[in-house]
Amino acid sequence: MQFDPSQLAALAAVLRLGSFDAAAHALSVTPSAISQRIKALEEKTGGTLIHRATPCTGTEAGLRIAKHAEDIGLLEAHLARDLSLGSADAPARLRIAVTADSVATWFVEAMAACDGVLFDLVLDDQDHSADWLKRGEVSAAVTAHGRAVAGCDSHPLGEMHYIATASPAFMTRWFPDGVTPAAAARAPCLVFNAKDGLQRLWLETHVGPRLSPPAHFMASSQAFVDAARAGIGWGMNPEQLVRRGLRRGKLVALLPDTALSVPLSWQVSRIMAPALAPVTAAVLQSAQRNLPRTAPKGA
Repeated sequence: MQFDPSQLAALAAVLRLGSFDAAAHALSVTPSAISQRIKALEEKTGGTLIHRATPCTGTEAGLRIAKHAEDIGLLEAHLARDLSLGSADAPARLRIAVTADSVATWFVEAMAACDGVLFDLVLDDQDHSADWLKRGEVSAAVTAHGRAVAGCDSHPLGEMHYIATASPAFMTRWFPDGVTPAAAARAPCLVFNAKDGLQRLWLETHVGPRLSPPAHFMASSQAFVDAARAGIGWGMNPEQLVRRGLRRGKLVALLPDTALSVPLSWQVSRIMAPALAPVTAAVLQSAQRNLPRTAPKGA
């Protein structure tokens, strides 16, 4: 089946921007033209592609077709580079699943090294980012395991080191006799979202099994650090984000020498790998500069 480029562009714009009006403005056409193109594409595919709500969201088929449109843009940009045809008319769009902690510590540097690419970052837990690749909804992902997803190439990146940290005042209040199982069951912790298992893993590894402390849900890497410094709870924070706080005494490790190391990999769709070679090179270079290879001392 061959798709009309203008219809694909309309679908991608609606799903990216969330409304027909915003898509029309971005593509310099009327909302009626966007509606007609989407209707024609749905008639061609024989199904609904957009959930018409506020914001508009894609059906499973709609998301797959929108990603196909973005892939075409990436492949065309790759061809233009190979044939020395100059830059494309518009920047290529690339959808990637990546962890919030990676964005907060090292991934933005890789993005900055990539000209001619507009990034659409899907933030998810490192243990679940590979699922986006499996569903065909992204072209690449930062994952927490090296086992390649079917149809993808996997590149080791290094490790993210996480330290269980809290403020000195929090430690005095909740752990006056040390980090015992009884105290850990009562002390509030910080959890990124329902998929975040780092706190539970650390407790099971270093404190005791089946502990379920009260938790604050806080889906922000920087807010995790800020909340720990403010004494709201303890959490597993990337060593890069708490290094200064530990050095200045604003934060302390709950237990010494108990950092958790999470190996990260860059996985990219094999079909798209040649077109994404510059992005892959930038990601690997940034990871090499920023991701530690050994556990932090005193953590």
